[in-house]
Amino acid sequence: MALTIVHHEDFQADLAPGHRFPMGKYGAIIRLLRQDGLISDAQSIQPEAIEFDAATHAHAANYVRQVFASNVDPLIVREIGFPVNETVSRRARLSSAATLLAGRTALERGVATSTAGGSHHARRQKGAGFCVFNDVAIASANLLASGYVRQIMVFDCDVHQGDGTAEIFTGESRVTTISIHNQKNYPVRKVPSDLDIGLADGIEDEAYLNTLADTLERSTNFATPDLVFYNAGVDPHRDDRLGRLALSDDGLARRDRTVLRFFRDRDIPVTAVQGGGYSSDVETVARRHTIIHHVVSEFA
Repeated sequence: MALTIVHHEDFQADLAPGHRFPMGKYGAIIRLLRQDGLISDAQSIQPEAIEFDAATHAHAANYVRQVFASNVDPLIVREIGFPVNETVSRRARLSSAATLLAGRTALERGVATSTAGGSHHARRQKGAGFCVFNDVAIASANLLASGYVRQIMVFDCDVHQGDGTAEIFTGESRVTTISIHNQKNYPVRKVPSDLDIGLADGIEDEAYLNTLADTLERSTNFATPDLVFYNAGVDPHRDDRLGRLALSDDGLARRDRTVLRFFRDRDIPVTAVQGGGYSSDVETVARRHTIIHHVVSEFA
């Protein structure tokens, strides 16, 4: 069965030119996938923006109102790192809906991807670190509430620790949070996940992949999930402007393939989201983001 890729043109919101968050990568990702011919072999589906009640399964109602109205507290805006204008608000709603839709699709087909998602720094009461809504948390909470699943695992390989996801699901036994990240990187104050693996600066492919294999085995100590949300951030790359690790393109592909194979060999559905990736060259970072889609297509 063909790979399902969830995409919407409004994943790319309006930010001031030269902003250090490379918003233009979202349009470039889908363009590159079309150039590669992957999108012609996949079923691309488009989400509808998440509704208010669905967002409040993971976020406080007062904060959700602020985002929906594009009128977020300036102190929170400062923590997010860019203004929450109407296009950013819509993007947050669409990205969350896309992750939820990709999760439902993976439950039916085994795997699915979104060309956005992985906004793991957003907490229950606020956004932070370029993250407005925590799409994986919203998707997970809604799937649990609707009875689609009984147990979820969030396996996060972004270079930054998934503090927002950990905070939202603290004390929630139905969600296991696992984060492999650079220990000295953002956020300074980390929220404990169920399993945190903090890596030293400069780790390259082989050392990373050895740690990954060990972490995947350790994940079996937790409840077997009905669905895994995999954050495939490309900021562990050696050339990422906000990362401090040293993976190559091949290392990222091997990482993704290792994660997918581990869970799919156990017949556990996987939804992959984009996560972080930062460069002044939008084309370069978008190309890195296409790696996960190509790898997931091998399992479709």
